[in-house]
Amino acid sequence: MKRYILFAAISMFFGVIGSFIYQKLIAKSELSFAQPLDQPISNVSYNNATFESADFVKASSVATPTVVFIKTVSNAQNQRNGDVWDLWDFFGQRGPSYSSGSGVIISKDGYIVTNNHVIKDANKIDVILNNNKRTFSAKLIGADPNTDLALIKIDAKDLQAIIFGNSDNLKTGEWVLAVGNPFNLTSTVTAGIVSAKGRNINVNQNAQFPIESFIQTDAAINPGNSGGALVNLNGELVGINTAIQSQTGSYVGYGFAIPGNMVAKIVKDLIDFGDVHKGFTGMEVKDIDAETASKRNINNGVIISDVYEDGPAAKAGLKSDDIIIKVDNKLMDSKAIYEEQLSYHRPGDNVKINYIRDGKEEMLEFKLMNKDANKAITQKYTVSSTRLGADFKPLTPAEKSKLGINAGVKVSNIKNGSLRQMNIPEGFVIYKLNNKSYTDPADLIRDLENVSGRIVIEGFSADGGRATYSFFTY
Repeated sequence: MKRYILFAAISMFFGVIGSFIYQKLIAKSELSFAQPLDQPISNVSYNNATFESADFVKASSVATPTVVFIKTVSNAQNQRNGDVWDLWDFFGQRGPSYSSGSGVIISKDGYIVTNNHVIKDANKIDVILNNNKRTFSAKLIGADPNTDLALIKIDAKDLQAIIFGNSDNLKTGEWVLAVGNPFNLTSTVTAGIVSAKGRNINVNQNAQFPIESFIQTDAAINPGNSGGALVNLNGELVGINTAIQSQTGSYVGYGFAIPGNMVAKIVKDLIDFGDVHKGFTGMEVKDIDAETASKRNINNGVIISDVYEDGPAAKAGLKSDDIIIKVDNKLMDSKAIYEEQLSYHRPGDNVKINYIRDGKEEMLEFKLMNKDANKAITQKYTVSSTRLGADFKPLTPAEKSKLGINAGVKVSNIKNGSLRQMNIPEGFVIYKLNNKSYTDPADLIRDLENVSGRIVIEGFSADGGRATYSFFTY
């Protein structure tokens, strides 16, 4: 009995001591609140780190008056992203297409930026202001299909214009607001965080030189949000909402916005010149796969896949298989980031490249060329066939990546000849001839000119759709 009492006393003693020690240790990592729980919480601290609450009200009040509702009328019989509806006459003929979207006022005198796909093919563009619902007829200043941006203007004065923020300063996890007119619900604000930067989702496949380096956000974006503002907590423009990734056509988790810094450059070009002045390097790059990164012991960069002879990159000394790690001192984490950085330059601008060759980092600088010079250089790789009546050109790495193939030859300038008789359309990419793939135009021309019997040509139309042509020759 005495032993039992002694054992119980000892257990109670160590229990009290243990409880005291446990409470002391846990107290070091307890959540503490800056205000009592019966008051709104503005700050929360954890292990001496303080997090401030997001002021959505301020950002919304600043940005919302600058976002407009855009309605368009088009006679083109193709649907655009946004809210689109068609009219049919009594004879079953298709009438005008009506579409809606969003835009952002960027100047007091009426310049408004939106998406190209919002106003594409429009015969009439109407702009409805947010604050007083006044309606203006807008004219198109210029558009850039490569970035899916467009600039329109209304005849107005003393408008409330948005202020551009620095999209380069956005960080993953930072709060942002999307402001627009989804489903014709004007002046809608949704909140989310920056989920990622530098995203390429191949949404702009029909452009000649597509540039995609989207800001990814989980702020709800739906049809009609296109062309609206993505803003930071100061209400500053950091992006133009452009696309969603969804199998239903509506929001299911992620939206994508064109970075504000890219928007600013494109808009300035459209105001100054009416079109975009893009600088070309005369080379192609691609993302680095895990095997190459491990083999060459690198953590970031893009690898040069092609360098065009007589182009500025070749003249400066760059070669295929060099790894570009910086452009203008900015780290290159992906091809999307590389394309974005180059988009800030015009022809004649100097660009600084840091690259790795044979394990050694080097740096060089050269001037960018314009699209005409770039076209002249790339056309040197085009092979013509009088018998087939067309030009044949190898695919660039960007074109291969867009189509998801590793070979192919593009057909252009189709005239009278065998190819026209086969009904092969302009811009068609021949991927396989009788189940054999091609990368060299000369090889494809030789086989096409000499093939007989059953012919099966597989490939992709200019809009990226798969197609097969089958016929007999004798």
